[in-house]
Amino acid sequence: MFSSLGVRNYRLWAGGQVVSLIGTWMQRIAQDWLVLHLSGNSGLAVGIVMALQFGPTVVLSMPAGALADRFDKRRLLMATQIGMALCALFLGVSDTLGMATLGQVYALSLILGCISAIDAPIRQSFTVEMVGPEHLPNAVALNSMTFNLARIIGPAVAGVLITLIGTGPVFLVNVVSFVAVLIGLTLMRPGDLLRSERSTGRSSVRAGLAYVRARPHLVVVFATVFMVSTFGMNFPLSLALLTANTFAGSAGGYGFLSTMLAVGTLAGATLAARRRNPARLRHFLAAATAFGVLEVVVGLMPNFAWVAVMLVPAGAAVLTFSTSAMNIVQLSVDSSMRGRVMGVYMLCFLGGTPLGSPLLGWIAQVTDPRAPLILGGAISVVATVACIVVLMRVRRIRPHVDHGKLVLTPVPAAGG
Repeated sequence: MFSSLGVRNYRLWAGGQVVSLIGTWMQRIAQDWLVLHLSGNSGLAVGIVMALQFGPTVVLSMPAGALADRFDKRRLLMATQIGMALCALFLGVSDTLGMATLGQVYALSLILGCISAIDAPIRQSFTVEMVGPEHLPNAVALNSMTFNLARIIGPAVAGVLITLIGTGPVFLVNVVSFVAVLIGLTLMRPGDLLRSERSTGRSSVRAGLAYVRARPHLVVVFATVFMVSTFGMNFPLSLALLTANTFAGSAGGYGFLSTMLAVGTLAGATLAARRRNPARLRHFLAAATAFGVLEVVVGLMPNFAWVAVMLVPAGAAVLTFSTSAMNIVQLSVDSSMRGRVMGVYMLCFLGGTPLGSPLLGWIAQVTDPRAPLILGGAISVVATVACIVVLMRVRRIRPHVDHGKLVLTPVPAAGG
C-alpha cells in the first residue's frame, strides 16, 4: 500500500506535501470566507475569485507542460512554491492589518492562478521521475491520500482559527507551510530522478495537442474530465453558499462540510492505493457517473447533517474518478510527451472553472444555493453517458498491462 515511500526522493516530497497542503487548504477556507465577508455573502463574488484563480490555466497549462518536458522539474517547482508563498504573505499581511479589499483578493487570486497553472503540470509529471512507472499508480494514490489528509485537517483547523483570530493569520500560517516542501525539494538527490528525454523546438505545445487528438481514449478521458470538473466539482463554491445562505452557518460549519467531503476522498484514495492493477476506462466512466448521481443526492438532502453524511460517498466517488483519470493518462503516454499531455489534462481539469464557477454562483444567487450541486451532478451524468456513447461508436478499447505500462488496444469490430 505504501510501496512508493520506499523511494527516498518521493518520501521527501510526500513529507513536505503533507505540511504544505494543510496550509493550502487552510488558505482556501480563509479566502472563501473572507470573500463572503467582503461581498455580503455574494455567490457571484466567490465564483469570480474561483474563475480568476483557475482562469490562467486556459492560457498557461499547455506552455507549462512544454516547460516540464524541456527543463529541470525540481528547480521549476522550487520557483513556483516561492511564488505562491509570496502571494499568501501579501494577502495575510493586508488582511491582518485590516486593509484587505475585494479588489485586492481578486488581483491576488489572478496572480496565484498564474503560478498554480504553471505548477500543476510540472508537479503531476514530476511524480513518475521520482518513482518510475512501476510505482506510479501507488504514488498517484498516495498523492491523493496526502492531499485529502490535508483536506481533512486544513479546513477543520482553519474553521477554528478563523473563529478565534480571523482570516489574516491563517494566510500567514500557510506562508510558513511552504518551507516544508522547499526543504524536501532541496534535499532530493537529483541523480536518483528518472528523467525522461527532454524535448526541444517551438512545436512542443502543438505536438502535445496532436498526440492527444490521435488517441481516442485520451480524448474521451479529457472530455469527461472537462465536463465533470467544470460543472460537477464545484464544492468550494457550493458548500460555502450552502453553509452561509441555506443553513445560516459559520466558518466552522463550512470547514466541517469540507472535512466530511475529504473523509470520503481519503477513503477513496486508500482503496486506490491498495489496488494493484492500473485503472481501466470502465472504472473511470463508472466513477464519473456515480459521482454525478451522488452530487445530486447531496443537493437534495433536507438538512445540514444529511448533507454532511452524503458528502462522504460523493468524496469517495470523485477521488476514484480523478485517480483513474490520472493513472490512465500517465501510464498510456510516452515519457517524452508526459509533461505536454499533462498540460492538456490540467487545462481540461481546471480550465473550465472560469466558465462554471461564475455561472453556477449566479444561478445559486438567483435561484437556490442547492442549485450548483443538483445542476452540476446532472450535467456530469449526462456528459459521461454522452462520452460512453461516443467511445462505443468510435472504437472499442481493451486495456491491458505490458511491462508495467498501461496499453489500450482497439478491438476490431465483428467481421472487421
